[in-house]
Amino acid sequence: MASQDFEDLFSTLMVSLPLTPHRVRFQKVEHTFTSEEAVTNLGSLKFSQSNRMPDPKDPSRIVTTTTTTTFSMAKEMARSVCQKFLEARFIESADGKMDFASKSAVWQLTPKGMYILQRFCQRNGINQRHVCEVLESPRNVMHLVILEREHDTDKLSHDQATIEVIFRRFAGEGGPNAKASTSASDSDSVHEYSTGLVGVKMARERKIGDKVYWNTFTGKTSVDWLMDCCTMVDKRETYEICTMFIEYGLMRPVDSAQARNHRFQPLKSAIYYVTEKGQRVAGWISSPKSSVNGDVPVNRPREGATRDSNANRMTIIVRDPALRLLFREFLRDTHCEENLSFYLDVKEFLDNYAMTKQNGITPKLEVIRETLAAAYSLYNAFLAPGSPCELNIDHSLRTALAARMTRAVGDNEAMIVSLDEVATLFDQAQNSVFKLMASDSVPKFMREPKYSAILRERNLEAALGSSALRST
Repeated sequence: MASQDFEDLFSTLMVSLPLTPHRVRFQKVEHTFTSEEAVTNLGSLKFSQSNRMPDPKDPSRIVTTTTTTTFSMAKEMARSVCQKFLEARFIESADGKMDFASKSAVWQLTPKGMYILQRFCQRNGINQRHVCEVLESPRNVMHLVILEREHDTDKLSHDQATIEVIFRRFAGEGGPNAKASTSASDSDSVHEYSTGLVGVKMARERKIGDKVYWNTFTGKTSVDWLMDCCTMVDKRETYEICTMFIEYGLMRPVDSAQARNHRFQPLKSAIYYVTEKGQRVAGWISSPKSSVNGDVPVNRPREGATRDSNANRMTIIVRDPALRLLFREFLRDTHCEENLSFYLDVKEFLDNYAMTKQNGITPKLEVIRETLAAAYSLYNAFLAPGSPCELNIDHSLRTALAARMTRAVGDNEAMIVSLDEVATLFDQAQNSVFKLMASDSVPKFMREPKYSAILRERNLEAALGSSALRST
């Protein structure tokens, strides 16, 4: 199951649960659920999404489109899925239980789980009272690192620039999250990661043998931070990222034998420290003035070419996983992340649709229906009047989309025609949103002090110059 599908399944389950108070020992814990409630709901789960809009042919008439997603699974499978939610740090025990074997065990959402649920609700326009109460809880304070994934494989992006962006947050951009006490830094409590704004727990000073190491941390705390503060759903992904931290020279084990084989050990007994290169990447110490790509001159845009330059910058950002991760974070902070989400989702939709029509073979009816359902999902989330993530697009284009999406489709051939027209309109909407981000968000992103050092290191202006030379 793709990570996004896994998150959507979790969120759908949470929406279906009452999330009421449950008594744990001598106190009442708000917004909780039992193992039995979760397993029973997963056995027969249904999620309906409706959108109401005026009929383009008769504005006095309201047309309602409804998309329904259903899940069904046996109890043992449901229990196994719930255990996966626990391992992904979406939920945690409220009564000390370790698994879903006990029907009466009580569970609650973690800050990470709340963040995942909030993104799902924003996209799907869910505002049920019991869900809103959870999301308005003072525990909903996580600033999750939204990791970029490869479209075809769903694997995390592993290029060096992306790994270094993740490492900045991991190490702590404001300096090490260090405790004077070694036992405090090595404790299993991870609640101080509830906001995601501090780095991995470190021991300020640790003596190993006859040598003293500064700002050290364990393999286990590394896994805890990545699982709690990033959109990872499997611990194996944390091992991959930590291995890349080592291979790119950002952190190193104190054990010289372990250092030679570059293998990460997710153990409490495995001790690591941040290298000098890692300290520069994290911003703890200043970097040399030369760029990471060598002494490449910065290409200044020609006068009068600012608009084209911003469009080229936007193209580079979309293609570069590290820049895309940072740009998404910036858009989230400025409350317009839906623009990038729509652009990328439409790209995926158009790529998938093109594949169904390759070689001139007529797609199967089932594939056509699934593709049309995906189109309705995109439309209802981003483009329909009053949609939860409604985008700012041209009125005439919005009207054309509404007319096309509300028009009934008939047989197989009619649906293909409908999809061709929908794909054309989505392409136009995607171009419109691209231009909006390029003209408005990109200049602000480039000026944001929080990202200026990273943008210099990524040498975006040099890449812009190279892009311009290739296009001439």
